[in-house]
Amino acid sequence: MAATLSLLSPPSSSVSLSFTRYPKPINFRTPSSFSIKAVSTPLTQDDLKKLAADKAVEYVKSGMKLGLGTGSTAAFVVSKLGELLKSGELTDIVGVPTSKRTYEQALALSIPLATLDDVPSLDLAIDGADEVDPNLDLVKGRGGALLREKMVEAASDKFVVVVDDSKLVSGLGGSGLAMPVEVVQFCWKYNLVRLQELFKEEGCDAKLRLDGGKPYVTDNMNYIVDLYFKTPIKDSKAAGLEISAFEGVVEHGLFLDMTTAVIIAGKTGVSVKSK
Repeated sequence: MAATLSLLSPPSSSVSLSFTRYPKPINFRTPSSFSIKAVSTPLTQDDLKKLAADKAVEYVKSGMKLGLGTGSTAAFVVSKLGELLKSGELTDIVGVPTSKRTYEQALALSIPLATLDDVPSLDLAIDGADEVDPNLDLVKGRGGALLREKMVEAASDKFVVVVDDSKLVSGLGGSGLAMPVEVVQFCWKYNLVRLQELFKEEGCDAKLRLDGGKPYVTDNMNYIVDLYFKTPIKDSKAAGLEISAFEGVVEHGLFLDMTTAVIIAGKTGVSVKSK
C-alpha cells in the first residue's frame, strides 16, 4: 500500500536567514508544501540524497552564478538544474564546476559553464559533505575534489550543503572514515609520516589513497593522504592550521566556518539547519 509523507514549510513564502559572515540577510524561496510518495519499501540512501538535492535546488534563482559540487549527492543537484533549465523554469544561470566529473555532467546537460577566472564571485554553491558536526563544520573530499571545492565554495556568497542523516557526527573525524589531505607527489611519504605524527595522540592512521593498486591522482595531479581518526579531532581549527603549515600540503578536507545551511534528508523527511 502506498503511503504519503508531507513536509509542510512555514506559512510564509520566504525564509530570511542572517549570519555574521554575510552583511546582508539571505532570502530563500520555499514552496508552500513539499511532499514525497513512498512505497512499502524503505527509502534508499540514494533516495534520501535526491530528496536533499531537490530541496537545495529550490534556493537557486534565475540569473545566479553557481558553484557546482562534486560527488554522488552533488550529481543529483546538477541533474535537477539541467531539468529546470530544459523546462524553462530556470534561465540565465552559470555554473562553476569543482571537478572534471561535474564539468562533464553539466556539459552533457547543457548547463552554461565558467571558471573562477571568468566569474570570481558566485551567488551560491551547493555541494555534499562527508561529515557534518553540530557547528555545521564539515569534512569533505572523499571524492578527491577538495581543493577545487574549497576554492569555489570560498568564492560563494552562500554555501548550502546537502546530506543524508548518516553524515551527521558529534565531532569531525568521528565517523572513523577518511579525512583527506591533498599533497604534492614529491616526497609524499615524508608528509604522510608527518601527518600521522601530528595526530598520534588521537590514534590517527595515515594512508596513501590508492586507485586500482596505484596512487590516486587528483584533477590537480596531486596525491591524497587519508587520515583515519579513532576519536574526533579535538580542535578542528588548530588541526587545519597545523596541516596547512606543512610544506607540500596543498589543501585539507576540513571546511570550517563556511556553511550557510545544511539540508538533511532522513527517514522522516527533510530538515534544514543553519547558524
